[in-house]
Amino acid sequence: TIFGNYLAGALRNPSAADGQFGRLIFGFAVTEALGIFSLLVALLLLFAV
Repeated sequence: TIFGNYLAGALRNPSAADGQFGRLIFGFAVTEALGIFSLLVALLLLFAV
């Protein structure tokens, strides 16, 4: 829903869309990193403990 919310906001206010694109990419990167980190912790708990 990250991209969907960006698209909804960009359609409502097209002049602000360019300023929010960097935040969109940053938010997506943080979300992906958190998912990978959570997977790593889960695998460590599963196999290392």
